Amino acid sequence: MEMSLHLQRPLNCGTLFGDRGCVKLKPFSGSFPIGRTTASRQCLVRRKECMAVWGSYCINSSADFPRRRPRRISNARSRGPPPKGFMPRSPLGTSNHKRGHKKTGVKGDSYTPTASGISRDDKRAVDFKIEPEEEGAVIFSQEKTPEIDGVDEGAAEASELSSLHDTLDVTKTENRITSIIEEDLLEPQKEETSEISDIGNVQDSEREPLIYEKIGETTKVTDVDSDDKVTEETSLLSKLEAEASLLKQKEDAQEAKLVMEAISKQDEASSSLNLEMEENLHKLDEASRLLQLEIEENLRKQEEAARLLKLEMEEKLRKQEEASRQVKLEMEAKLRKQEIERIAEENFSLGNKLFVYPSVVKADQDIEVFLNRSLSTLSSEPDVLIMGAFNDWMWKSFNQRLNKTHLKGDWWSCHLNVPREAYKVDFVFFNGQNIYDNNDGKDFSLSVDGEMDALSFEDFLLEKKRKELEDLAKEQAEKERQAEEKRKMEEEKAAKEADRLQARVETERLRETFQQLIKKAVRSMDNVWYIEPTEFKGKDLIRLYYNRSSGPLSHANEVWVHGGHNNWKAGISFAEQLVRSSSKDSDWWHADIVVPDQAFLLDWVFANGPPQKASIYDNNRRQDFHSIVPNGMPNEQYWTEEEQQIYQKLQEERRLKQEAIRAKVQRTALMKSETKEKTLKRFLLSQKHVVYTEPLDVQAGSTVTVYYNPTNTNLNGKPEVWFRCSFNRWTHHRGLLSPVRMLPAENGTHLKTSVKVPLDAYMMDFVFSEREDGGEFDNKFGMDYHIPVFGGIVKEPPMHIVHIAVEMAPVAKVGGLGDVVTSLSRAVQDLNHNVDIILPKYDCLNYSHVKDLQYRKNYSWGGTEIKIWHGKVEGLSVYFLEPQNGFFGVGCVYGRGNDGARFGFFCHAALEFLLQDGFHPDIIHCHDWSSAPVAWLYKDHYMQYGLGKARVVFTIHNLEFGAALIGKAMAYADKATTVSPTYSREVAGNPAVAPYLQKFHGILNGIDQDIWDPYNDHFLPVSYTAENVVEGKRAAKEALQQRLGLRRADLPLVGIITRLTHQKGIHLIKHAMWRTLERGGQVVLLGSAPDPRIQNDFVNLANELHSSHHDRARLCLTYDEPLSHLIYAGADFVLVPSIFEPCGLTQLTAMRYGSIPVVRKTGGLYDTVFDVDHDKERAQAQGLEPNGFSFDGADAGGVDFALNRAISAWYEGRDWFNTLCKTVMEQDWSWNRPALDYLELYHAARKSV
Repeated sequence: MEMSLHLQRPLNCGTLFGDRGCVKLKPFSGSFPIGRTTASRQCLVRRKECMAVWGSYCINSSADFPRRRPRRISNARSRGPPPKGFMPRSPLGTSNHKRGHKKTGVKGDSYTPTASGISRDDKRAVDFKIEPEEEGAVIFSQEKTPEIDGVDEGAAEASELSSLHDTLDVTKTENRITSIIEEDLLEPQKEETSEISDIGNVQDSEREPLIYEKIGETTKVTDVDSDDKVTEETSLLSKLEAEASLLKQKEDAQEAKLVMEAISKQDEASSSLNLEMEENLHKLDEASRLLQLEIEENLRKQEEAARLLKLEMEEKLRKQEEASRQVKLEMEAKLRKQEIERIAEENFSLGNKLFVYPSVVKADQDIEVFLNRSLSTLSSEPDVLIMGAFNDWMWKSFNQRLNKTHLKGDWWSCHLNVPREAYKVDFVFFNGQNIYDNNDGKDFSLSVDGEMDALSFEDFLLEKKRKELEDLAKEQAEKERQAEEKRKMEEEKAAKEADRLQARVETERLRETFQQLIKKAVRSMDNVWYIEPTEFKGKDLIRLYYNRSSGPLSHANEVWVHGGHNNWKAGISFAEQLVRSSSKDSDWWHADIVVPDQAFLLDWVFANGPPQKASIYDNNRRQDFHSIVPNGMPNEQYWTEEEQQIYQKLQEERRLKQEAIRAKVQRTALMKSETKEKTLKRFLLSQKHVVYTEPLDVQAGSTVTVYYNPTNTNLNGKPEVWFRCSFNRWTHHRGLLSPVRMLPAENGTHLKTSVKVPLDAYMMDFVFSEREDGGEFDNKFGMDYHIPVFGGIVKEPPMHIVHIAVEMAPVAKVGGLGDVVTSLSRAVQDLNHNVDIILPKYDCLNYSHVKDLQYRKNYSWGGTEIKIWHGKVEGLSVYFLEPQNGFFGVGCVYGRGNDGARFGFFCHAALEFLLQDGFHPDIIHCHDWSSAPVAWLYKDHYMQYGLGKARVVFTIHNLEFGAALIGKAMAYADKATTVSPTYSREVAGNPAVAPYLQKFHGILNGIDQDIWDPYNDHFLPVSYTAENVVEGKRAAKEALQQRLGLRRADLPLVGIITRLTHQKGIHLIKHAMWRTLERGGQVVLLGSAPDPRIQNDFVNLANELHSSHHDRARLCLTYDEPLSHLIYAGADFVLVPSIFEPCGLTQLTAMRYGSIPVVRKTGGLYDTVFDVDHDKERAQAQGLEPNGFSFDGADAGGVDFALNRAISAWYEGRDWFNTLCKTVMEQDWSWNRPALDYLELYHAARKSV
């Protein structure tokens, strides 16, 4: 009979598990797979419920936690061997099962327990083994497999019922455990729909077998087929079925109660278990940490032992190597000794007194020098020493004593170390006193085999010197920085003391002023004003009453009070409109005012409107109104604070002023540096049509390629061109380099060659020839080609240039000669050369520009005593000659009837001074007819008396005066110049010049950019550069118009600054003035005429123009330096219509200030002004942009041609015109370029003789 037992209540697992298990967690590194945590907790909870059946278990979690999902294990029965893991059970309650066996045999890893065979006292340990290979597989391993006894057939019925009940409970519990494990561990990602409390309602059926499932690799559950046992069990079940039914209701209530208690204790047990597990985890962590420390300590000890072993092995190896080396050295020493003995015998037999070992001397090596004393001049000397150096006695000297050797003969030796830089050893032998063996005066020398030779060693020395100079420069710069820092600190200290003193003085002045104001101040003025309340202090609100009818505001529609405090200390601090007082009789008005804080005196005036808009004031007859603040009188602390405020204000003002000055100085220096750099580049490119280099800036120590175009020279058409080069003005110690044949370049007509520039070069010098041995040369018309070298360790030696002149700006300026003498001297001095100027000591000198004027000495010449004075003018050294014959005490420079005798005496006296004072100048530079006698006086009288080193350079500034004297000077001078290339061509046919064209050169003049600088010109209202030229010139024009009384309007303004002579084109000037007025412009003329007739003519013209065009024309017929600066800046155009002009500085100064020149094409005007419409190509050839307007003729039509175009451009294209102003300002017309040309001329003069 088959039957099923249905349980209608939840299964209580509390009665099945008697003992509590322990959890063993092995260390784990890593993270649990997602979804494992919840399942693990559920499993632990369910484990607690079933502890009574399973006994005591231990769950061990190893570090090898699975990283792979579990596979579900089938529960179906198979006929083959049971699968590893879960095993099926035989159905319970069939006719084939037998009971009554006392023991169930265990076969393999399977067993079949009976209900009564499960003892609560038995303990089993279950290990969780988490293997990394089997992700999610949880393995329970039985530590103990107890022997299961059968059920005694003679037991009581109650006992049998209890056993049956227990068996059913075990079976159902195992099935539920299997389900829990499958759901929570094998499929953790599956959503669960049932809770732990759903245990129960499990139905058995004869078709559904009870299954033991065992998780693990080793444990398997099997049943034992025994027919007897099955029969007994079947019979027993049939017998007890009725009793089970009777007891069902009775037990339901009891077991329901037990289940509810178990459920209620479930959470408490779970919490307790979690705490226990956390404690165990903590203990495991601590044990793990201690184990890790122990492992680390063991590793450290092992590493230390390995290190010591390694050191011991290395030491043994070192000793072995040292022993081997000693053996090797001993063998080498033995062989060396034998070799030296052999060489000594050979040299002794040959009669040689010197040999060296090794025989080949190498750099960075030790050698031994041997001397046969018996063959030397030191044969009888007891002491033998060697004295020498390396590399021709230029490197590392040495001095050592020789010792007697064991060699056969009288051989003495010493050891020397040959340095790495050596290419030669030089030495002599001596006895330590005065007896030498120097190889018969030739010294001994040994060649050194190494990387160094004479040239490379020279480069090495130069590089070493360069580094030394760099270090020296850094050291010097640091010293200068420290000195500058000290100077600044001292200046700051002095400034603070000065500001403190000034603050104290101003405070005392304020106190005195306050005392006087207090005496004058009142609290009211009858029938004029009064204040309510009468007692008040700072921050109080008061009401000021004013009787409008008492003063000039009696008819004003509005009445305002403009007030301040403490004698207007902060300016206007309040302004209020007064209202009519309805409560007062007469014409009283009032305003409410808040008294300023810290006010002790109120100051105010009344007006008919607010500040900036009032036109009528009542200011108490220019005394202002004042009232004492009764409760605000200042105490001593107030005056202390006032003094401190004044001091801080002075400090801030000084700081801002110094910062502005510093910024301006830095910007000025930067602009000058940039201008110089651009000019130098232009200078190097100026001869590019003939010769240039790559790179353009030649650096010392580099290799440079020289390109030459013979088609533009006298070597045009020659089949070959040879390059001949040297350095440092042909004075380099290596001399002239071997001629090199130039090869065709890739760019057409040019030829090229390369040359290595030495480190000690400062100038590259070269010429070209048609053959290797010479033939025809291209030497730039005797000047040679020179290109500066940068970065060398040697600087160009300074030349000493002495100018002998009768003019010098600004102390004795008449015309352009004085400007040239000063500006050229400054420019050459800035290039690190020494310059002196000798000038007559006129009684009309402008001594305000002479600094440190001191009497030096006196001497006699020509029967006259001459006093010598020395001073500084524009930073230049100037010697003033004062003869006691009165030649220069006549109140003027020129204009006396004996000017020739006066200046002739001066020239002779200047040369005599140079001779007597021991001067040895390289160049004596004389100027124009007035100092022309220097040329022949020097050659005839002084050249052979100690001044023979000097060369004479003569400059023609204007050939119109003193042609005869100029011609004689041209004959005697070594080199001659004039002030522009075009003027040199214009006068080339003059008899005074024509015979000497081979030494005659045109060098353009420049202007002094420090004197003429719109950025630092204190005569201008606004300083400006090319960046803000429009704003700067607008401000200057307005200032010029205001100063001269011209209409303040935006009109084209033409400026004329000139000497009024026929040379300057005075008839063209008159026409241009009228033409400018006809075109609606303004005109300003500044100048005077040496001829009274011309001066009177212009006075009459001025009267006429001032009458007819009083607001657009102004003639200033005098010399006015500040006004000239303002005209250069304020004019739009500057007119220079000269009939002839050797150079002209007016147009150059105009462009410096952004004014556009309008000139006639002659002399230097043609060389410097390029017409915007007709000279674009000519300008580009000079590396410039067009910069003005020019004309050819000397009549009115010529002037109109240029002037009309200029004025029309101003009217029609202001943006274009403003750009042109910026362009001309950026061009460099200073002495930067002319100074370089003059230096070339000076060097050529020194080379020519």
